[in-house]
Amino acid sequence: MVFESLSEKLQNALAKLKGKGKLTEKDIDLAMREVRLALLEADVNFKVVKDFVKSVKERAIGAEVMQSLTPGQQVIKIVNEELTKLMGESEAKIEFASSPPTVILMCGLQGAGKTTTCGKLALNLKKKNKRPLLVACDVYRPAAIKQLEVVGQQVGVPVFTMGNKIDPVNIAKASIEHGKKHGNDVIIIDTAGRLHIDEDMMGEIEEIYKEVNPNEVLLVLDAMTGQDAVNVASTFDERLGITGIILTKLDGDARGGAALSIRAVTNKPIKFVGMGEKMDQLEPFHPDRMASRILGMGDILSLIEKAQSSIDEEKAKELEKKLKSANFTFDDFLDQIEQMRNLGPLDQLIGMIPGMNSKALKGLNIDERDINRIEAIIKSMTKQERENPEIIDSSRRKRIARGSGTSVQEVNKLLKQFRETKKLMKRLSGMEKTMKKRGRFGFPFF
Repeated sequence: MVFESLSEKLQNALAKLKGKGKLTEKDIDLAMREVRLALLEADVNFKVVKDFVKSVKERAIGAEVMQSLTPGQQVIKIVNEELTKLMGESEAKIEFASSPPTVILMCGLQGAGKTTTCGKLALNLKKKNKRPLLVACDVYRPAAIKQLEVVGQQVGVPVFTMGNKIDPVNIAKASIEHGKKHGNDVIIIDTAGRLHIDEDMMGEIEEIYKEVNPNEVLLVLDAMTGQDAVNVASTFDERLGITGIILTKLDGDARGGAALSIRAVTNKPIKFVGMGEKMDQLEPFHPDRMASRILGMGDILSLIEKAQSSIDEEKAKELEKKLKSANFTFDDFLDQIEQMRNLGPLDQLIGMIPGMNSKALKGLNIDERDINRIEAIIKSMTKQERENPEIIDSSRRKRIARGSGTSVQEVNKLLKQFRETKKLMKRLSGMEKTMKKRGRFGFPFF
């Protein structure tokens, strides 16, 4: 889970202040010592930690906390505000050119997921009614061009390529003219990465920069490399003047050092974060929402946005009618599983719910295999059985168990749960009708 380790330690440090009616400077010192350790263990830059703790402490021993009725909550509020400030305060969006095309130069080291991120960014912009073009300027890495073409196919975005014998500077230059001719309003240039920063690599990308004069220079960094990511960002910024950062693999980073250090060290915003391997799992970076998630306050806005973009509204309304009339089938259930999967991993979604901190999540066993088993059982049923489960007798149950690679007991369990859910929905629907007839409190005229 994102920031799991840091989140737990910060919440523990601040929880000790919550119950106290009055705070002393000693209380704040002890809490800040734990906050400092938590940040250092998360691989946050030492100077960043020092400045952060100093800012929080100065505000915490001021009148706004000492004279507050709930001093512990005030300290948590200050930490939340300072974390938000540390990560950039507000969302940093792509700066589009006043007259198209907008040119985005993507750079970074090999292994950070740059080519895949180009595709994810193209899909993100396509959903905003842009017409992106992907440009293959990595002519060195074996199959790099093919990889970008596959990525382009996956997201339904055209790829401009001239093979691996042409100079990348000329490819980049030609892609701008191609984009203008074909009505592409965003051009995303995928450049070569190296295993480490070298002079040839930097010289080539500087030449591309001079030739295409990009509106955005986005550096793709692997969040899990921690302090190394910050050092790479500083070097690229010195040579190219990056305009923003895309952090990949943030979903696998339990520490979070890169995300918390980069803005403070480079003064460049994190514009997007990769939250999974799927092409639609690139999200705009909201510092305020991320700070809330770190402190266990949830991120309800991102959860709502995910639901709005992933859930079919018409299907949801149709299902609501079926649930109220208890006419829903196993086919409807399969639809719900698919829509739930589109929202992303369950542990990430639950982490967005306010009050669901990392400590609470540790005891929760979210096993994707359970959902896979349910899906397999339903898909092993015939169309008739899905619509009318009452016809499923013992021989049918054995067949369904064999077809789904499960046991008869698991099939029985699912059928029982389904029957009980239908009964419950019928009762609730009846209660709702009765309440409407009788009034709010179950009596006429109220």
